[in-house]
Amino acid sequence: MIVTSAAASLGAAARQIKVFSAKKGTYVMTDRVQKPDEEWKKSLTQEQFIVTRKKGTERAFTGAYWNNHEHGVYKCVCCGNDLFTSDTKFESGTGWPSFYKPIAPENVKNESDKSLFMERNEVLCARCDAHLGHVFDDGPKPTGLRYCINSAALQFEKGK
Repeated sequence: MIVTSAAASLGAAARQIKVFSAKKGTYVMTDRVQKPDEEWKKSLTQEQFIVTRKKGTERAFTGAYWNNHEHGVYKCVCCGNDLFTSDTKFESGTGWPSFYKPIAPENVKNESDKSLFMERNEVLCARCDAHLGHVFDDGPKPTGLRYCINSAALQFEKGK
């Protein structure tokens, strides 16, 4: 099969997405990240793999970041995509890190989750489709949203 350069560049464009970079302070184009489970297992702990790739949930009050009060950026543990800033983190009392908005709407995506005999809005990393947690409409102003995120889905980069 022969692939023309136009078709190749169209395929490359489909693999790219626009996300906000905290480090650059602007939007950037980046490649989507897709790997088979065996590859993810090599770079993640068992808990991270179960949470992010199999849509698991860590137990409340056990994650590394539910009580983190340092200034910085929360990134996807799978691909490094910037997800939330400490400026939008708040104490929800749930035992999971909670944020009232993502760093940019383009950096996360939502899907309907009908598991566990209920309907919720699942939050995924827009770059690698990692399961992060769920978003609820019981958060503080200004958005009224509560992004309830698993610590196991995050890595924290301390601010300067």
